[in-house]
Amino acid sequence: MTPWNAAQPGDSHADIDTPALLLDLDAFERNLDRMSEAIKGRSVRLRPHAKSHKCPEIALRQIARGAVGICCQKVSEAAVFVDAGITDILITNQVVGAVKIRRVMELAAVARIGVLVDHPLQVQALAAAAAAKAGAVALDVYIEIDVGSHRCGVAPGEDAVHLAELIGACASLRFAGLHCYHGSAQHLRDPMSRATAIAKAAELARTAKQGIEAKGYAVDIVTGAGTGTFTHERDSDVYNELQPGSYIFMDRDYGENLLGADDIRFEQALFVKTTVMSRPTADRAVVDAGLKASSVDSGMPSVWQRSDLRYTNASDEHGVLTTDNARPVAMGEQLMLVPGHCDPTVNLYDTLICVRNGKVEALWPVAARGANL
Repeated sequence: MTPWNAAQPGDSHADIDTPALLLDLDAFERNLDRMSEAIKGRSVRLRPHAKSHKCPEIALRQIARGAVGICCQKVSEAAVFVDAGITDILITNQVVGAVKIRRVMELAAVARIGVLVDHPLQVQALAAAAAAKAGAVALDVYIEIDVGSHRCGVAPGEDAVHLAELIGACASLRFAGLHCYHGSAQHLRDPMSRATAIAKAAELARTAKQGIEAKGYAVDIVTGAGTGTFTHERDSDVYNELQPGSYIFMDRDYGENLLGADDIRFEQALFVKTTVMSRPTADRAVVDAGLKASSVDSGMPSVWQRSDLRYTNASDEHGVLTTDNARPVAMGEQLMLVPGHCDPTVNLYDTLICVRNGKVEALWPVAARGANL
């Protein structure tokens, strides 16, 4: 833990120490409202993914605007949100191992918890653990269908039906539906490519749903979607639950997606504030935000509203900018970076510094930071 915060409520924007993770509250709130408006009157519900923000304050605001609950990616992450009062959580992952399963059951005793399966052994382990609680827990189990990402999940057909039969035969488990997330479609740049990928995903989801229903099992929920594609899942007549996460923040990678006519434009709300700490040559400046301040797994950050500056290299504590000197950058100048990927960038910080009208309004703990178990 850092010995002090980069800012305190009431501080001016200029006085925020660097590097620091900033949230533009006005843009953030408009993004929340745009998502709510995008599903208003539709036969879908919103379950946003909390792995993007790891922040209970944000989850509570999403639920206040109509979300039915949240998604988490890890059991320990879900535990942080349960402790904060969130009572409906889908862990969008397979839970394997006695320790993790025991902890899931502890959470399911106090909140509605869902998990994913794509193998019979997972069903057997969950059923045994739930049965040992003698009716004290009710666990929602979703079958993960591979709809194009080729990561986890089973194909529609016999394997999916067999899993539904196994879950249905366990009195200690509840078959909740299908998880059909196409992660690799989120950053296809061309809008038609995204639409085509989700049309194929929706058809696979529909096939899986119909096959399971033909065996007499109700498929109440088909859940999935992300920030880059959710309008397609929304309009598919297959999905009835959406899981976008990054829409509240956005990042450089999502900003490079070309938007189609039906896509929703969200605003950049998340920034890494940094300071120029060295100006060794006319075409190079060095800032104090490097690999420990902004994730580069999806590429380097960009410099907000400074097209003359390019973030070209990152080491642990340094970020190198190159410049054509169209507009000089000064020693000590403060700049705003747009992270390449918001999710892992947020995980680098203890605190979101929330700013409005040039002032720090609040500090929100990134309470699930490092919750990777």
